[in-house]
Amino acid sequence: MLIMVLLLLMLMVLLLLMLILMTMIMMMTTTTIVVVVVVVLLLLMMIMMMMIMMMVMIMMMMMMMMMMMMMMMMMMMMMMMMMMMMMMMMMMR
Repeated sequence: MLIMVLLLLMLMVLLLLMLILMTMIMMMTTTTIVVVVVVVLLLLMMIMMMMIMMMVMIMMMMMMMMMMMMMMMMMMMMMMMMMMMMMMMMMMR
């Protein structure tokens, strides 16, 4: 899933770069080229940030799920213990 998304993003970036290169070739003026390069760099940075954020979010979600599971297990164990104690008390009586 993640890998697929990353690949898609990469492809998009490549396409953008290709388009930009074409435009540069069409109108060869230094200023525009510089501007385009800067824009591309910014876009790349944004995409990278987004990817990192996504990864972090997914990791967090996984962690949360794990924590929840652990909590549930603990609760179950506690309940079982309580039940056992109750049973023992009953037996004693």
